[in-house]
Formats: sequence, structure tokens, C-alpha cells
Amino acid sequence: MRGQDTELEQLRSGVNCAVLLERLQPGWQLDKRESTRRCLKYRRGAGEVLIINHDGRGWWDPMSQAKGDVFTLAQHLDPGLNFGQVRRVLRGYLGLAPSFPEVLRQRPREAPAIPPAQRWSGRGQLAHGSATWAYLTRERALPPAVLAAADLFDAVREGPRGSAWFAHRDHAGALTGIEMRGPEWRGFSTGDDKSLFRLPGGTGAPPRLAVCEAPIDALSLAALEGLRADTLYLATAGGMGPQTLACLESLLQDRAPQSGSVLVAATDADAAGARYAAWLEEMAAQAGVAHERLLPPGGLNDWNDVMKKTREAAP
Repeated sequence: MRGQDTELEQLRSGVNCAVLLERLQPGWQLDKRESTRRCLKYRRGAGEVLIINHDGRGWWDPMSQAKGDVFTLAQHLDPGLNFGQVRRVLRGYLGLAPSFPEVLRQRPREAPAIPPAQRWSGRGQLAHGSATWAYLTRERALPPAVLAAADLFDAVREGPRGSAWFAHRDHAGALTGIEMRGPEWRGFSTGDDKSLFRLPGGTGAPPRLAVCEAPIDALSLAALEGLRADTLYLATAGGMGPQTLACLESLLQDRAPQSGSVLVAATDADAAGARYAAWLEEMAAQAGVAHERLLPPGGLNDWNDVMKKTREAAP
């Protein structure tokens, strides 16, 4: 029995999850642009993503609650394998290195043609009566008060053709990228990084973190709650890139020692939103922070739907 336990530990520490991913099921490709040394993002087909972390000893699926070590990864990739078969498979990968060159994990990322701060400074602040203002207040039903708060914290600016630009900032407050939403299109600034859209309801470090999927949903929730002073309203742009993960982890670490800190998963009321919420709640639990799920009421899908419905019902 002792020998079996020793072998299990050798396989866990000696088989890189990236190697297993590349060789057990061909077709997975490293997303170099969205990978870091500590967080390798692999893609295969439309919507298939797996993250390798902990120096190749761990993995997780951002589209579900699946995660674990190299043993659970083998069964995730081939559910037909039992534990004994997994052990035999892993023996063949012991000590092998991933196929991508090490330099790809260490080289600095090339700077975009136009840095995000320069793009941001080239756009004007929100102006009452502009096409962007009309889009946000009429089509998206956002009240002027919450837009004024977002403008005060330089969280939103005017984009071309009536679009709105939303700032993504890292934990130090530096601009990493720009999420763009308009009447006819949506996107993210090319070559930049997704981190977090932020709108503080008060000063200091609010103990309540409300995480939505899109900036317009975060602004909608802030408006519906009256811009609570104890809340930092956040949006992740749907996906979970390395910088988004790093920012959320830092925010949770900062609040773990605080009494009354809580992460509120205010994601959409659909299957993807439920998976997203479960993953956020697990992050909070690992950090020692309380968590709760906040669903849009009335069978509506997201918080901007609630905002629109609230306006329709107003006298």
C-alpha cells in the first residue's frame, strides 16, 4: 500500500497537466496571448477552454465547475477511464515537458500599436445630450446619477458612433484595456488585456464585491441598489483572462481579514451564469470570504433587463 501511495504522489508531481492535455487528446492549442507563466490557457474548437495552473499540477474549466489534479484531468478528457487505467496512462507521461518552448512562457508580450491609456485619453468624457448619452440613458435605461458616478471615477467615456467605452483596470488602477458597447456592435480593444471594470459606491475599500458579467449590468445593478456605499461594482467582460483572475484574487485577499466582507455573484440567470457564479463562490470560499448569489428577479436574464423593466413600470 505504501508503494502505491508513493507512486500516486510521483504521478501527481511528475506528470504535467499540459503534457496530458496536448498528447492524450490532440487538438488543444496554447493561447499564447492570454497565457502567463502561472496560468496557461488552452483552446480547442468553439468555446472549449481549459486552464492549466499550479506549475502544471492543476487545471480547471472556466465553463463549468470541473477542476482538479492530473488524475481528474485524465478522466475529464476520457470519462471512460477508471482509476487503475488512469494510473497506467499517466506512467507514460512521467517527466515529459510540454511541447511549447519555455521562451513562450517567459517572453514579454509585445505592446499594442496604441497603448490603452493613449486610446482612452483620446476620447471625450460623457456629455449630456450626446449620442453615447442617448444610447446609455434611452436604450439601456441607465439613470443620469449612476452615469455621473461612472464619469467621476473615469470608468466610462464616449466612443465613436454612439458607443460607450468602459475601462478595465488592474489592482493598481492602471488601464489594461477597453470594453466597447454600442447600439450595433460590441468588442474589446485589440491587443489589450481584460481585467475588471470597476465602479465604487463609496470611498476606501468597500467590503462588498458585486461581480457582474458586463459593465452595463454592473451600472444597472448599482442604479437598482442606489449605488450602495459598501459595494464595489465589478464586471469581467464575460471571460476570465489571467489578469481578471489576478485582480479578483487580490480583491478577495484584501477583504479576507475584514469583518463583513462578501462576494456577490450577480451573474446572468442562465446556465452559463450559474456556472460562472459557482466558480466565483468557490474563489471566495478559498479566500475565506463569504459569498452569495444574486439573481435578476422576475424571470429576467440580466440586470440591464431589470433596469429596463423598472423604467417601464415607473409612473
